[in-house]
Amino acid sequence: MFVYCASLRSSPLAAAASTAGGGRHGGSDPGSRLCQVAGRCSQKPHVGPKLRILDASWYLAKTKRDPRDEFSQTHIPDSSFFDIDECCDQSSCLDHMLPVAGHFSRYVGDLGIGNDTHVVVYDTSDFGSFSALVSVLDGGLKNWLAEGLPVTSEHRRPERRDFRAELNPAWVKNYEEILENIGTRQVQVVDARSAGRFRGIEPEPRDDVLPGHFPGAISMPFMSFMDASGKELGAESLSRLFAAAGVDLQQPLWATCGSGVTACHVALAAHLLGHPGVCVYDGSWSEWFKRAAPEHIISEGEGKKP
Repeated sequence: MFVYCASLRSSPLAAAASTAGGGRHGGSDPGSRLCQVAGRCSQKPHVGPKLRILDASWYLAKTKRDPRDEFSQTHIPDSSFFDIDECCDQSSCLDHMLPVAGHFSRYVGDLGIGNDTHVVVYDTSDFGSFSALVSVLDGGLKNWLAEGLPVTSEHRRPERRDFRAELNPAWVKNYEEILENIGTRQVQVVDARSAGRFRGIEPEPRDDVLPGHFPGAISMPFMSFMDASGKELGAESLSRLFAAAGVDLQQPLWATCGSGVTACHVALAAHLLGHPGVCVYDGSWSEWFKRAAPEHIISEGEGKKP
């Protein structure tokens, strides 16, 4: 889902968001590189129309956690809450699908974001979906608190700004393209779900979906891209991970997961190593399991019955 930020390419916000969806900007671009913002971005003189801080926390329903309620109690000063469930395509039967450009533009505009705004995003989870879009607060709120930096329960609604997005569908892959690639194997596809879900021996978080993977997919669990504290690994460690998985970063690369969220960890890690652009399968496994033929569901468990 977070790939929409790279697909709705409009400078500089969507350019910065290419860390999530596979932009063409190199690591020297301050809008798209991993951002070590520490305490300075919480200082009020820095937070305003040119800089917005967003809490993009999200949890599966089974966790029974309410990220908006948690934001109301504790957040980085002058930040706003980004609700993926409100921003995504409301007409889709799948979770977290790409919204149309107009809806995305209105939503982020209401958060005080314009086309000249630099956005820093964090979350409160232990698994770091803060890596999903725009510049990254490395380590999320957990590490922010560990460093003794300020938080608050106060929230001021930002002044609405005009943001105009333009959809670039080249960064988003669909079911038909994945199916075609199974036959051609022209593009490497990395699956960011846990190894157990990939193999089919751990349950999927959605009740109507069984675990497994499609032919040719490469397992690289998103948690492997972070250290124990939740911070992104260094370049040398990331390079070893891709090499161990048999992924050639000199070749085209697509990413998938459960619903297109944690796949962005793959895109971010590859971007940090200089890959020119990772595309994300928007529907991911949630769509694939429902639409694919049983022979295209590989599982050590139950699989999919004809």
